[in-house]
Amino acid sequence: MEAATALSAAHDALAFQLSPAVARPSASYSRICCRRLPVGIGKANQILKNASRSTQPSSTGKITGVNAVVLGEALASEDDELVFPNDDFSRQALVPSLEKYLEMYKWSVEDPAGFWSGIASQFYWKQKWGQPVFSENFDFRKGNIKIEWFRGGITNICYNCLDRNVESGNGDKIAIYWEPNDPGSQDSLTYSQLLQSVCQLANYLKDKGVKKGDAVVIYLPMIMELPIAMLACARIGALHSVVFAGFSAESLAQRIVDSKPKIVITCNAVNRGSKVITLIDIVDAALIESAKTGISVDLCLTYENKSAMKRESTKWQEGRDVWWQDVVPKYPTTCEVEWVDAEDPLFLLYTSGSTGKPKGVLHTTGGYMVYTATTFKYAFDYKPSDIYWCTADCGWITGHSYVTYGPLLNGATVVIFEGALNYPDYGRCWDIVEKFKVTIFQAAPTLVRSLIRAGVEYVTRYPRKSLRVLASAGEPINPSTWRWLFNVVGDSRCPISDTWWQTETGGCMITPLPGAWPQKPGSATFPFFGIQPVIVNEKGAEIEGECSGYLCVKSSWPGAFRTLYGDHERYETTYFKPFPGYYFSGDGCRRDKDGYYWLTGRVDDVINVSGRRIGTEEVESALVSHPQCAEAAVVGIEHEVKGQGVYAFVTLVEGVSYSEELRKSLILTVRNKIGAFAAPDKIHWAPDLPKTRSGKIMRRILRKIASRQLHELGDTSTLADPNVVEQLIALADR
Repeated sequence: MEAATALSAAHDALAFQLSPAVARPSASYSRICCRRLPVGIGKANQILKNASRSTQPSSTGKITGVNAVVLGEALASEDDELVFPNDDFSRQALVPSLEKYLEMYKWSVEDPAGFWSGIASQFYWKQKWGQPVFSENFDFRKGNIKIEWFRGGITNICYNCLDRNVESGNGDKIAIYWEPNDPGSQDSLTYSQLLQSVCQLANYLKDKGVKKGDAVVIYLPMIMELPIAMLACARIGALHSVVFAGFSAESLAQRIVDSKPKIVITCNAVNRGSKVITLIDIVDAALIESAKTGISVDLCLTYENKSAMKRESTKWQEGRDVWWQDVVPKYPTTCEVEWVDAEDPLFLLYTSGSTGKPKGVLHTTGGYMVYTATTFKYAFDYKPSDIYWCTADCGWITGHSYVTYGPLLNGATVVIFEGALNYPDYGRCWDIVEKFKVTIFQAAPTLVRSLIRAGVEYVTRYPRKSLRVLASAGEPINPSTWRWLFNVVGDSRCPISDTWWQTETGGCMITPLPGAWPQKPGSATFPFFGIQPVIVNEKGAEIEGECSGYLCVKSSWPGAFRTLYGDHERYETTYFKPFPGYYFSGDGCRRDKDGYYWLTGRVDDVINVSGRRIGTEEVESALVSHPQCAEAAVVGIEHEVKGQGVYAFVTLVEGVSYSEELRKSLILTVRNKIGAFAAPDKIHWAPDLPKTRSGKIMRRILRKIASRQLHELGDTSTLADPNVVEQLIALADR
């Protein structure tokens, strides 16, 4: 009876309008929870007991008995392994304690149907799902891999993002603040205005023959028309395939050929810093290329981005190209919703594959909606008064889940930014934070490292007092970068949600919950509700306790992708056959003695030196801990003695000169941090690293430079600055 009462209380706590003041679990249920905890969390619970708050001298922020500080009371030094939330933050957090997390987590893995049904019921469903709530098969030996959640449930994610918020009285709340490339102006849309704009575009698409199940390719920069286009497709049941507006014509053509869209949506040009990029020319070349394979697109809806290029200067193809402003505003501002099954497709998003051919990751509607909204809410401790800014582009999964769908499903106010974050200087980030009073700020570690290199003066000239939570995603964040973000940007008072997840997972999988437990700089900490991560060895056997190996997940979750578009066999081969019975993430992972998870990078970025497996991210983290190293990228090269050697590209802090002494110092740092076996065989000075316009390092190019396969560099058109490659080649022998 006591357990049943506690389950009922937990269900109430998980209601979508969860009160910040969550009641603590009953003692009886806590005992039940502790019988079966996720691996390592029992150890983490012991940390809290050992570091009793009663022993903390608040004047210093230090915690007796462990190397730790308290949020807001002291800066985190290299010696501090733990950062504890303070009492005030925890009291107001959605999940205020490790005990509450354990209660909810226990329920989520032992009764996933009940747990996720309780959350899903907070959304609007035209028809409730049937039974079972979910079905899964992760073992290809038992048949086709299959994941389904809420099948039979009829809903629409656009309705839940927009109509539901308007109908609840939030129509006048700002949904989107838009900051253009050039400072000095801005725009915004309320939820009512956003709904009207979405309906106009949805009506236009329907009028042009786009129907449920059809694909629409969206090649737009970060202007408000990008989320509008995504939501319009979702409203009428069409699949959107957003392609980052930085990909080359060849890459865009590949995605057009694979998805076979009815229409392409783009704009004539975009400003990125001081550069103007003519997107319509790229689209034109892509459509010519795709037509050669027999895939023709007869309609290209083009938004006139006047600040970048006037229409009279735009290359135009009559009969195919149509100006958005000439047609869309003429359509009605209301549009009937196409109600879809929870398992009907929502979007395609292409991600890189090891073979070079992009993989069309397919997400469906119901499970993605529920999971994305829930992870956004808890991972960032979202409150209705927050102003949220994620610097990601909607061309990537972060822009889908945590710029568009996750925030809007929660009725949040979102900031989106068109331009370059170093324009007109590196203070632009914090200028935007001040302008909109941003409370939750999320960025990739690559961006953070570029800000570190620029210098603290670009940060400290702005107060940043509105910031409440910081977040990181996209790649592992090394401890020194974490501490800089915590100490400098957050003034030691903002917890950092360092999340691990993937395009394929749909939302956060391993993540801190701000206020619930102490953080370790660089660790993604513990699994989100319903996620059961395991670390396995080469034979696929689960490893307990402190260990390193391959990160897998057992059992499904609502946000999981369902297949690779048109290639289910590749889906099974890539993600489920390496370790039967598990979803294989492709990432390496370490679990420490306290149960915290540390991502060590892609396993194909693992270097085998004299039989020892070294994660490239681990070496990069050691290098960046050196005070004169701004950024590092490590690849493996052939070595006649060790099999593979460590080759490190190193970017120095502004004003620091290359020298033999510095080279030796960097190598010594790695030896001290990891061991002699991990010491770089080569330090390659790099004024900059080859990155896409979204900031992703192109390691494929670095591997070719390191191995002197210069004739095999491949396409460099997607790089933010292709000249970087020539600089690296010129410095190869220095």
